[in-house]
Amino acid sequence: MTNILPQDWLFMEPQNLAVFTTEAIVSGNHPILYVSHDIEDDSWQFLSGKNISKDTPKIIALRTIVKLDQSILELADLPSGWIAIRKTKDDCWQRYLKVRDSTSNDLNA
Repeated sequence: MTNILPQDWLFMEPQNLAVFTTEAIVSGNHPILYVSHDIEDDSWQFLSGKNISKDTPKIIALRTIVKLDQSILELADLPSGWIAIRKTKDDCWQRYLKVRDSTSNDLNA
C-alpha cells in the first residue's frame, strides 16, 4: 500500500496523526503485536509486546504505521481505553478493555 486513498482510510483520526512506536517496528525488525488507544489523551501506541526499555522510541504518522502493517486498519474503531494484541503477525487481533493495576502504574489487559 503506497498511497492511502481517503475512501480507504477507516480511522476517525487524520492520516498525519502523531503516534508512538519503536525503531524496531519502523525498521521492520519487530512486528506490531500490541496496540493501545489510550484513554488519558486519546493517543495511539503501536508496539511489539517486547520490553521497550532497550528500544528507541519513535513518533511517526499514523499513515506510516498503516503502510507498515495494513492489518492496523482493522483497529480503526478501537475505542479509547482499549488494547488489541496478537501473538504473531499472522494471528487475528484480540481486543480487551485496558485495566489499571491498582498496585502500580502499569497497564494490563
